[in-house]
Amino acid sequence: MPRPLWAGAISFGLVTIPVKIVSAAEDHDVHFHRVHLADMGRVRTLKACELDDQVVSQDEIGKGYEIAKDETVTVTDEELEQMPLPTAKAIEIEAFVDADTIDPVRISDSYYLAADGQVAAKPYTLLRKALERSSKVAVAKFAWHGRERLGLLRIREGAIVLHSMKWPGEVRNPQELAPREVEIGEEEIEQALQLAERMTIEDLSGFHDEYREALEDIIAAKAEGKPLPAPAEDEGKEKGEVVDLMAALNASVEAAKESRGEDGKNATVHEMRPSKKTTRKKTPAKKTATSKKSTASKKPAKKTAAKKRSAS
Repeated sequence: MPRPLWAGAISFGLVTIPVKIVSAAEDHDVHFHRVHLADMGRVRTLKACELDDQVVSQDEIGKGYEIAKDETVTVTDEELEQMPLPTAKAIEIEAFVDADTIDPVRISDSYYLAADGQVAAKPYTLLRKALERSSKVAVAKFAWHGRERLGLLRIREGAIVLHSMKWPGEVRNPQELAPREVEIGEEEIEQALQLAERMTIEDLSGFHDEYREALEDIIAAKAEGKPLPAPAEDEGKEKGEVVDLMAALNASVEAAKESRGEDGKNATVHEMRPSKKTTRKKTPAKKTATSKKSTASKKPAKKTAAKKRSAS
């Protein structure tokens, strides 16, 4: 289990559930150091006082709030920890709501809540079962990184998940961003719905970060002194180019059919496939020798890199 980020309790009426917060996601990004190109020495950020230009250590740095020009008050970490908040060491459940009433734009970071010790097992299971059977989610308040936050508790594969949420006033009104009213024909809407149906899948596990893979290929090539992979051809349309919407929808539907091997056409190779859970069976279309050859010649380096990664 990863290192806990916070330890406290869920307060559910008179029920207290000791829990630990664990990050629900992992960082798979490729991280770079800043270096001096002349000698590859690390370039680091130094914290200096703007009054005397002296570099200061971390224990000399504190929090300050400017209440007026040239007037700042300091607040210590101890003072923040001793604030009279009921949520200082507790996730206080305030209400239960239907899950579909929560706007996804308000959901921020996600964390798993792990039961902290055997004493927490029974009340943790009680809350989990209550949420599962009611099909509701719990709205809670909790203190996190120096501020009180709104949270959402729900169940994922038997574990309680805490989603940090934005307060109602933190979400901007999107109405000013909406385009002006335009005429859309029923035939265009039907084609869009048909395209959405053709592109519907049940499992998102096939998605992967192609940017990270390409970046890893570049790093590997440079480390081995090999030529860099050729850049991908940009097949997109120029920005601002006017297209025939209906023609584009028709072409997209036909492309979606072809990608799934429908209408007697050969299936093209895609990273994403429909989930294996689907009950409808499809006869896989045979690929011609030409399509195999062209597919194999497109990204040999990427496939080799993928095999190395899976083997490791």
